[in-house]
Amino acid sequence: MNLVQLRHKKQGRRVAVVDDKKLRLLSDYPSIYALAWAAISSAIKLGVLANKSLSGEELDYDSVYGGESDWQVLPAFDHPEEPARCLVSGTGLTHKASATRRAAMHEKEGGPKVITDSMRVFQWGLEGGRSVPGTIGVQPEWFYKGSGTILRGHGDPLEVPPYANDGGEEPEVAGAYLIDPSGNPWRVGLAIGNEFSDHKMEAKNYLYLAPAKLRTCSIGPELVVGASFDNFPGSVRIERGGQIMWAAEIASGEANMSHSLANLEYHHFKYLAHRRPGDVHVHFLGADAFSFGDQVELRDGDIMVVEWQGLGRALRNPIRIDQSPEYYMRVHEMS
Repeated sequence: MNLVQLRHKKQGRRVAVVDDKKLRLLSDYPSIYALAWAAISSAIKLGVLANKSLSGEELDYDSVYGGESDWQVLPAFDHPEEPARCLVSGTGLTHKASATRRAAMHEKEGGPKVITDSMRVFQWGLEGGRSVPGTIGVQPEWFYKGSGTILRGHGDPLEVPPYANDGGEEPEVAGAYLIDPSGNPWRVGLAIGNEFSDHKMEAKNYLYLAPAKLRTCSIGPELVVGASFDNFPGSVRIERGGQIMWAAEIASGEANMSHSLANLEYHHFKYLAHRRPGDVHVHFLGADAFSFGDQVELRDGDIMVVEWQGLGRALRNPIRIDQSPEYYMRVHEMS
């Protein structure tokens, strides 16, 4: 089942089931969070509960998707009432192409070829990231992106702030999770994601990875419930002035990764702080390729397009570069 979250200026939030070129609105649950919480509480499958809540109201998906409707597409999953209770994070060095590009960024120019920390962590994943089901594998890379306030939906711009060095797409699959009253994590579904990072900052030194990740990002437009994470062929492209100026074929899913999904999820949710009842998690699962690796520098107004077969319609986001000068943020002292 593919679900879309929508917002109308007068009618507020709604959830819809994708039915080809139609969006069939639900009547009882204004957010996927509410739908998932009810499914957990009632021990009813989410898809069954959604079908029971179909209202009979329908929208034209093409007009909504194209931004020609009064309905706006929201991020495919979020915490609707408290964005601060949504943790946005990710894992990297899970795909060979990404690890190779990362290693190239961190190699010293003109120096001897050495095994970088990036390639070392990737190799650990190859050797121990697919443990026997029910056992613990090697720990992957992990990074924090922010709270739910940084999440954007299909069509929303992703911003490059004044203090950034650049901004670039990272085409990924994102997992959407909800923590139940007993502290157990539930995977609600999978969505197309653009993890969006500051690659120039990271290239200066791998220790700058953490601040390079503190940027807006997007997921959607659809959340796919019950999708297998085995194999996702896909594509990513950059459009400029109505023309495709860069494109690449990509692949994700366990068949193309050094870690199993179960291992990535274990190492995220092993932390007690990540299992607070009622919290939401959006966890990016790693990129296969990105334009920065081909020396492409995005410009204001470029459109980033990510598509994974099996995860619904493509995710499109323009890039917005704030050209204003960086300003000094003063901390006020209490006395």
